[in-house]
Amino acid sequence: MRIGLLGGSFNPPHLAHRAISEFALKRLRLDRVWWLVTPGNPLKDQRAQANLQARLDAARAIADDPRIQVSCLESVIGTRYTDDTINFLRRRASAVRFVWIMGADNLAQFHRWQNWQRIASQIPIAVIDRPPQSFRALAAPAAQALARYRLPESEASRLADRRPPAWVFLTGMKLKLSSTGLRNPDGTWK
Repeated sequence: MRIGLLGGSFNPPHLAHRAISEFALKRLRLDRVWWLVTPGNPLKDQRAQANLQARLDAARAIADDPRIQVSCLESVIGTRYTDDTINFLRRRASAVRFVWIMGADNLAQFHRWQNWQRIASQIPIAVIDRPPQSFRALAAPAAQALARYRLPESEASRLADRRPPAWVFLTGMKLKLSSTGLRNPDGTWK
């Protein structure tokens, strides 16, 4: 089984989340994508975030694809950190080939994530281009530190089979939707 993990606040979830997931399913030859709706991103202001159940329900309504499963796993296991989530999943599902999926905007600040080097050493990573973030993301500290492990885009379908560290930068997505753009200044959804 090959499963992509798309973590995030999903505040609010939107059609670009589904499009990115369907893109990853195809380009990475995944069997499933799991959306991991976080109880709270440590790098974001929690006051501007809808409650977990509202985000989870909205994500399930948007996913609308049997290959996309929505979960609040981090809340269940008591963490907000990707490193903890990956460790948990690797212990519980060692036969599954997981791939972490992130947008280029996340690659640009990946070096700020707790234990980012360990994350990269434990799971292959697929970065989905999100113009205009491309150049900033590829020049960021984490991308530079991991540059020698970057696969050509033509090898994306084999990413799940690669030993980490391994990552690929996937181009071709043109959606410009973002959760930030869909929120009012007070954090409510438009």
